Amino acid sequence: MRRREVITLLGGAAAWPLAARAQPAAVPVVGFLSGRSLASDAHLVAAFRQALNESGFVEGQNVAIEFRWAEGLLNRLPKLAADLVQRKVAAIFAGASDVHVGALQVAAATIPLVLATGGDPVALGVIDSLNRPGGNLTGVTVISAALWPKRLELLSDLMDRTSVIALLVNPNNASAFPATRELEVAARSFGQTVIVLNARTENDFGAAFEMLLAQRAGGLVVSDDALFQNWRETLVTLAARHGVPTIYGRREYAEAGGLISYGASTTDQYRQSGIYVGRILKGAKPADLPFLQPAKFELMINLKTAKTLGLDVPSTLLARADEVIE
Repeated sequence: MRRREVITLLGGAAAWPLAARAQPAAVPVVGFLSGRSLASDAHLVAAFRQALNESGFVEGQNVAIEFRWAEGLLNRLPKLAADLVQRKVAAIFAGASDVHVGALQVAAATIPLVLATGGDPVALGVIDSLNRPGGNLTGVTVISAALWPKRLELLSDLMDRTSVIALLVNPNNASAFPATRELEVAARSFGQTVIVLNARTENDFGAAFEMLLAQRAGGLVVSDDALFQNWRETLVTLAARHGVPTIYGRREYAEAGGLISYGASTTDQYRQSGIYVGRILKGAKPADLPFLQPAKFELMINLKTAKTLGLDVPSTLLARADEVIE
């Protein structure tokens, strides 16, 4: 072999380690699946990103996030979930997505999944127990059905006693039946009956309020649902237009002009979910991460809306509120 050829070969060999080191490591991709939209959830995305940052993962540097938004069209969720599975992401976060539990279980069969839900994941059949989920799925749950008695009590403190209360639910949501059952039990203790208003899309809202008025319901309870959260400003506007005292499960409704809300912090739920995704990216198994539950619940009162409805908010209730919007 000629001297020049040997030098060229050795020079190329010396460059091999440098070339290998120059190859960027594969950046893990996190799938972000939601039944709502970026327009309604920008603050929740920020909380999720911040939690990832605290775990050492910065989008655009050592992690990528692929978003899939159903835009309130919840029947799109199975297809969106399947798309993330096909994309072979490293982990999936599913928020406001438990309408289609089957799609999440299919996704979790191959990809670690963190679920933020208002339903009971044990009752929904997606995990074995809260402490030891088993399988490939974990997350944060509010189990909002247990909050209905408290919400009804708070609404009753704000308005004249009424014999009929309306409950707005999305019948496509697996949590709709538990919510209805819990509210009916609570209403009986107040000597009230519950009429159930169904809305599968935002186009059903008008008819739901027409039924509420026809049945002379004195107040409205809005169940926790991605569709309703996505169109919360529309619901708040309808409640104000018809003069219906209404209680919601998320503070975002009160911030949008709703009368009163009581529930766990959605922002904190997404922050905790981001922390779990970070731990999974570092090697933790969902089966070993207990399903978390909130320790604190927020009571929000929109005093401006109360005055518009001609309601006097008791001073004792104002004192209990975490925030009063004036």
